[in-house]
Amino acid sequence: MKILLDGMGGDHAPEVIVEGAVAATKELEKDVKIAIIGQEEIIAKELKKTGYTGDAIEIIHADEVITNHESPVKAIRTKKESTIVKGINLLKEGEVDVFISAGSTGAVLAGGLLILGRIKGVDRPALATIYPVIGKEPALLLDAGANAECKPKHLLEFGIMGSLYMEKVLGRTDPRVGLVNNGAEEGKGNALTKETYGLLKESNLNFVGNVEARDIPTGAADVIVTDGFTGNVIIKLSEGLGLTILREIKRKFTAGGVAKLGAALLKGKLYELKQDFDYTEYGGAPILGVRGAILKMHGSSDFYAVKQTILKAVPYVKENVVEKIAGSIGEDN
Repeated sequence: MKILLDGMGGDHAPEVIVEGAVAATKELEKDVKIAIIGQEEIIAKELKKTGYTGDAIEIIHADEVITNHESPVKAIRTKKESTIVKGINLLKEGEVDVFISAGSTGAVLAGGLLILGRIKGVDRPALATIYPVIGKEPALLLDAGANAECKPKHLLEFGIMGSLYMEKVLGRTDPRVGLVNNGAEEGKGNALTKETYGLLKESNLNFVGNVEARDIPTGAADVIVTDGFTGNVIIKLSEGLGLTILREIKRKFTAGGVAKLGAALLKGKLYELKQDFDYTEYGGAPILGVRGAILKMHGSSDFYAVKQTILKAVPYVKENVVEKIAGSIGEDN
């Protein structure tokens, strides 16, 4: 197996990409290799800094980088030597088994669609994001921003794809699927959610019904299904709220001697709370529905998030999730 990393994508590239790759080699089986695509001289310099001398990492040269400020579709069509375009083409050609990037989300999505294409029967590929659940295993939310407007059949597809990923990659047997709505009762919501409810209820999924936003952080479902606009708002609000709470806790516990003493006594528990809110624990988000394994990391990912994403990529490939999605959706359409 060969895992390909975008060495130039993300706020802290290429340093954290290289560091994460080196860290991952210590936990990967010998038959799993890593390739980093980017400007060879720069990547090689960073690799040398780590002191790495093994043979599990190779460098693939790519001159160009797609930034967040460019039109994703235009960049994919014009920057043929960019890390994203060249990387996804290598995936399409079977030279690598999975492509991972912390670069432009729009460009990675556009590249997946324009270069790989959709799985037969999938109308809308989705960005599936791990959603931390306090005190429990995380949930998977999709769509997290790829499709602002959706039809009921798209949300059904999201439920099918999300369930497969949750089961095969994250090891959750018979994952519970919930539909984001403004009320828990059947019959609540707008035309989209009402019709989607019926489709999910009639499917073979373990559908547990509507889920209100306030119940998502408590683990109301393993797979959270919604349109990309709503999903992106949920993710961004949760990230902002989590960071705000952690900052406020830190401020309170550093305001005076007594507070600092309390913080020292609760240091372990406070660290556990930070981990509950920390996206880096769970790695990148898969783009489900395209003809290839792609994982999109957060732009501000650190080396640990890179390492975790690499480790999550292994079962994604070994369990043939892309092929299983094609079998579950494509054959029925």
